[in-house]
Amino acid sequence: MNVEIIVIGDELLIGQVTDTNSSWIARSLNKIGWEVMEITTVRDRHVEIISAIRQSFDRVDVILMTGGLGPTKDDITKQTLCEYFGGKLFFDVEVQKNNDLFFERRGLKMNDSTRTQAMVPDSCTVIQNPVGTAPVMWFEKDGKVLVSMPGVPAEMQHAMSEEVIPRLRKRFPDNTAILHKTCLVKDFSESALSEFLSDFEAGLPDSIKLAYLPVPGVIRLRLTGRGEDESFLFRQLSESFSQLEDRLGKHIFCHHDATMAEALGLLLIREGLTIATAESCTGGNIAHEITSVPGSSAYYTGSVVSYANEVKVNVLGVDPGIIEKYGVVSGEVVEQMVRGVQRLLKTDCAVATSGIAGPGGAVPGKPVGTVWIAVAKGDKIISSRYCFGDSRIVNISRFTHMALLQMITLLCE
Repeated sequence: MNVEIIVIGDELLIGQVTDTNSSWIARSLNKIGWEVMEITTVRDRHVEIISAIRQSFDRVDVILMTGGLGPTKDDITKQTLCEYFGGKLFFDVEVQKNNDLFFERRGLKMNDSTRTQAMVPDSCTVIQNPVGTAPVMWFEKDGKVLVSMPGVPAEMQHAMSEEVIPRLRKRFPDNTAILHKTCLVKDFSESALSEFLSDFEAGLPDSIKLAYLPVPGVIRLRLTGRGEDESFLFRQLSESFSQLEDRLGKHIFCHHDATMAEALGLLLIREGLTIATAESCTGGNIAHEITSVPGSSAYYTGSVVSYANEVKVNVLGVDPGIIEKYGVVSGEVVEQMVRGVQRLLKTDCAVATSGIAGPGGAVPGKPVGTVWIAVAKGDKIISSRYCFGDSRIVNISRFTHMALLQMITLLCE
């Protein structure tokens, strides 16, 4: 079953807010064998919204729409949907009851603007929103369905999981199954890996496809199977994935889809090891990534964010003479940092970073985007220099990624 998504909001098109709803919806639909054909983002303008609806309905039978359902004057989605599907707005007592309870639970007082949330088109089926004030609206016309949902991610996700997906599956029965198996691979460029796996890929069954999803130093390989016999498809996919594992061997450092921090955590748990971090240029971002993983307290002890040289010297024990001789962004400094935090927090492993995130701070031979990373396991330390040269936020993200990968590589030796 093919679906399209329409996202409404001026704030999305000026970059004030990032659309995370579409990717969440697409992932959720993929799990039930449905595919998103196209995602359209439009302003809060009724002509543009109607044009997007018409174009989408020319291609698919189901549109999922988010946004534009707030109580302010710039939110015009309900009025626009009345124009497209016919009918008029009316005061829905049940929606108001839901919203009264919502406010009561939070000890808040409802104002007149919020009461307008109970005004809904009489041409739709209303689905109550227990986690917000904007109801979900289900429209049907000429055998096609449009579902309008709030743009607040938590409200949209609740509506999709609890109401919209079950209703769509009942309204449009579809036996197609989509299954995935994913692994994370290191030590290859995308082109080199493609060549290495060319005969494997050529021998895959027609129902199985291989996708390459690269990030610096890592390639996420995803096998996707599509078919109507789910049990047969699962066997096919499992056999193909087993062949892929045999082919790649130790180049695979995680045998399912995971973030770098999740993959690192699995390795640490498997080895029964603990880890700490000493961060300068990454400012605690590595710690943030590691502690974003549920259960990370089993292996992560803590961090020293040694942004100032005084912290490097007084807390981590870095020799000030080393800083003066080699500079704070150097292999010599990060090696002392990693050993210092390992000693201070009494861990088996450690990671340390020192670099120039930018936009200022460059010195001769060390441009913006330069980072030194050291990782330690027991007595063994490996330090490496990288240079990315992007914006500050991108640099910090890349420094973090490479630090996690460098630690993973050491653990896989």
